Amino acid sequence: MTIPSAIAGGFIGTLVLTTIIRAASELGWTRMDLALLLGTTVTVNRRKAKAIGYVFQFLLGIGFAVAYGEFFEIIGRSSWQLGALFVATVLVNVLLPVVHPRIGTPETAANEIALIEPPGFLMLNYGRNTFLITLVAHIAYGAIVGLTIRGI
Repeated sequence: MTIPSAIAGGFIGTLVLTTIIRAASELGWTRMDLALLLGTTVTVNRRKAKAIGYVFQFLLGIGFAVAYGEFFEIIGRSSWQLGALFVATVLVNVLLPVVHPRIGTPETAANEIALIEPPGFLMLNYGRNTFLITLVAHIAYGAIVGLTIRGI
């Protein structure tokens, strides 16, 4: 594994992941806006949050790709199939409500107005298809990273 191949794989994989989720949102299949979710961790301004969120998304995508590359180096192999199976990045969607300062929780008081709706079980609050769309997008990301790190 080389760092440049991991960075390239992370960038391309994140571009595909972002496109899948954004297209699904525009088609009305999900209400999730991943860039907004990430950006609102640091600002309450929704317009700035989207821009910051896209930067975060690509930085995280590249960071996870480098981590994937290190993992593949340790186990001594890399492939698109292994990358697709290694979708630990979905954990970010599970952990995000726990650490996000502006996502509402059942404990949120009436005088505390949450900026972001909590995703709920399997992200159902963002639409019935959100979990599957997110899963497919992350599998595509992992496959692209695995293939790129392998050297196509």
